[in-house]
Amino acid sequence: MKKSESGAPIYRYDDLETPEFVAPSGDSSIEEISAHIEKHFGEIHQVFHEVISEFVHIDIHWVKPTKEKPFHTFITSGMSDKPMNSPEGVEGCEYLELSICLPENWEVSEESFKDRKNYWPIEWLKYLARFPHAYNTWLWFGHTIPNGEPAAPFAENTNFSSMILLPSVVFPQEAQLLELENKSIHFLALCPLYNEELELKMHKGVEALFDGFDKFRVSDIVDIYRPVTVKKKKFFGLF
Repeated sequence: MKKSESGAPIYRYDDLETPEFVAPSGDSSIEEISAHIEKHFGEIHQVFHEVISEFVHIDIHWVKPTKEKPFHTFITSGMSDKPMNSPEGVEGCEYLELSICLPENWEVSEESFKDRKNYWPIEWLKYLARFPHAYNTWLWFGHTIPNGEPAAPFAENTNFSSMILLPSVVFPQEAQLLELENKSIHFLALCPLYNEELELKMHKGVEALFDGFDKFRVSDIVDIYRPVTVKKKKFFGLF
């Protein structure tokens, strides 16, 4: 398996054995997940149910902005209906759900989502929720998934071109784990990256991003106007 300069394994889509279509099934935890969302993320305004599903049935729970949390929150359920194919020796990482937060002024409606400029965060939330089951793999903290190779911008209104999975910084730690009798479901946030940030992560590891993230106060609330957090003179080896 090919590895990045940081030593992390690189999984490529064409290296993975995509299983034949399997009708969605599994141990659904939607009621428990919904209660967890209501307790830790906020009141669920609407659930976007899939009409046609592959591998697992992915629903998206929408928590509208409030005075205390002035941003939209979208959280998956269904990704954890089946365990991911995590590597040997990695325990307790088989079940995962994902979230992404959007600014309060983001256009959220069935009509606005017809425009890719508004829909790409939700599209990627759904895509990555299905990804480990479609490709018989796993997703976890620090994993990055580019939009193609080379990574291309998600939409014409942004230069973000990949996603990284990180713990949320806008929700409490207890929101990031749901303990059930038969499984532990973790919750990780999606954070979009620029190409320069993806390259730094691949060369130096995920921790290399954190100084820049702290400096520019990057959170799991998508900001398409935020600056690149990588200092180019350092990235090109001028230390």
